[in-house]
Amino acid sequence: MTPIRPTSRTTGTGRHATPSGTGRTAAVLALVALAALIPVLGPSPALRGTGEAEAPGTGGIALLRAVLFAALCVPLGELFVNRLARSLPGAPPERPRSWSPYAAGVGFVAALGLASVVATGNLVPDGAADIDVGGLYASRDGKLALLEVNGFLAAGLCAASRRPGSQVWPLAAVIVAEALRAHPTTEYSPLLGSGLTLVHLTCASLWAGGLLYALRTLRRWRGAEAGPALLGLYARVAAVLLAALTATGVCSSLRRMEPGTIVDQLTDTAYGRVLLAKVLLVAAVAALALWARIRLSRAADPLTACSPARAEVVALGAVVAVSGLLTALPVPIRW
Repeated sequence: MTPIRPTSRTTGTGRHATPSGTGRTAAVLALVALAALIPVLGPSPALRGTGEAEAPGTGGIALLRAVLFAALCVPLGELFVNRLARSLPGAPPERPRSWSPYAAGVGFVAALGLASVVATGNLVPDGAADIDVGGLYASRDGKLALLEVNGFLAAGLCAASRRPGSQVWPLAAVIVAEALRAHPTTEYSPLLGSGLTLVHLTCASLWAGGLLYALRTLRRWRGAEAGPALLGLYARVAAVLLAALTATGVCSSLRRMEPGTIVDQLTDTAYGRVLLAKVLLVAAVAALALWARIRLSRAADPLTACSPARAEVVALGAVVAVSGLLTALPVPIRW
């Protein structure tokens, strides 16, 4: 007990240590929020002055898409961190209560809402009579929308079963469907674009959902020795995920915006403005992740890394919201 009390007392009596860390986190998030404020407010501010028309229901579609992405992050993050925890010797058997069944239910509702939009010709339905369910089977987008609905339904059943790990397969089907949906066959090299989106969405889900569940696990373990080891193991894998996210994001952007026009399109198109906001948010997330990694390796108490990690979770939630908005906006270049 004696080695632990002085450490906690030092951090407690140094009254400026915790507030300064919290203040730096708040400052970073405030600066990023100011930089991303206009695009994040919705499609109307992002489209203002660009000459681009807002499609009907863009705001609702962006919200549903963001909810769908979040519903993917939660179960995939739990599966990911549970696998990491099993590889740690001496890790406590306790785990936080799974949110996967609830996430699957939320994802099912979001996917159903998006499918209803597809069933009305990509228009927001005024009533149930406007929805042509049978027409979903007649189009590529309709089939992919049904695949996402069924994928979340199957994932929820698997999460509530005795083998929750089996939900990885229906969740993978949802990611594949989303990657194919994002790149229609009329696009140049659609399979390449779908492959980039597949990797991008998978890495993003593991990163965001994994960090959320890792922090929940640390709280459940109540300062066990395996806690910092789990956070450190996650941080090493997260660095690889960030590299893959950056590479696929840059490649996807270059496919939609020619290199010579990127600077202009980042300010003159709605897609570019929201993409710029996402880049700023991801940069802030990377800075918070680096800060947490430095604390984890150098601080007297490695668990002080949880403070910037919590801020990182909040910033990642903003990234998910911006990503949902990005998918609902018109692409600058029509293939």
